[in-house]
Amino acid sequence: MSQKVAVLGTGKIGEALLSGMIRAGWAPSDLLVTARRPERAEELRARHGVTPVTNPEAAKTADTLILTVKPQDMGTLLDELAPHIPADRLVISGAAGIPTSFFEERLAAGTPVVRVMTNTPALVDEAMSVISAGTHATAGHLAHAEEIFGAVGKTLRVPESQQDACTALSGSGPAYFFYLVEAMTDAGILLGLPRDKAHELIVQSAIGAAVMLRDSGEHPVKLRENVTSPAGTTINAIRELENHGVRAALIAALEAARDRSRELASGNH
Repeated sequence: MSQKVAVLGTGKIGEALLSGMIRAGWAPSDLLVTARRPERAEELRARHGVTPVTNPEAAKTADTLILTVKPQDMGTLLDELAPHIPADRLVISGAAGIPTSFFEERLAAGTPVVRVMTNTPALVDEAMSVISAGTHATAGHLAHAEEIFGAVGKTLRVPESQQDACTALSGSGPAYFFYLVEAMTDAGILLGLPRDKAHELIVQSAIGAAVMLRDSGEHPVKLRENVTSPAGTTINAIRELENHGVRAALIAALEAARDRSRELASGNH
């Protein structure tokens, strides 16, 4: 893997990506990083053996640029990069809500752009990364993006028109599960369990349920029905969830996340 890859604006997700790429076989000498603070760049060099550079240096020397800055900072970064990026460079954006057209309008004509929405389980190599091609990105560019993000989890190709929905489901998705675990832990305490024991019970149940969903091939309704015996404890709990509109609340919450992603795309930061 002799192509040079630069991660620009390397925060937690960017660092997780670097670490995963190195474990997957990339040479640290082929990985460049930029960071807002010099001490952060040096920290990355010391920890991973990668090379800190400036944003213009990354644009001139890397074959692939992965832009991981916050959406509101992307315009400023592109203004800095645009004079230095040749049209044959692959630009990968990890910014929520920003369409590939935003980049194509600011970079040299014909520059290939790939949009990726990943999520925080990249930190434990269990990311869900959703990949979409811009106007000039080829199947080869998409495969290269999959190779990079496959180092920290699963990847899925979707049309860019579906990116806002994917952001709502998987980009923000881990937060919904954390929220649910938080609420269930509070319930465990209310029911008389110590916090640490309630937490352990819920987390392992969540892991077990997720693995069953992934590996069994069964519909979630079927798996739920397997736990739900007539007049038992589970159906009483499910009735209360339905009475309180939990299903409707989840649908409304994901629609709100989708709508906010669209607002970001329109420049309403």
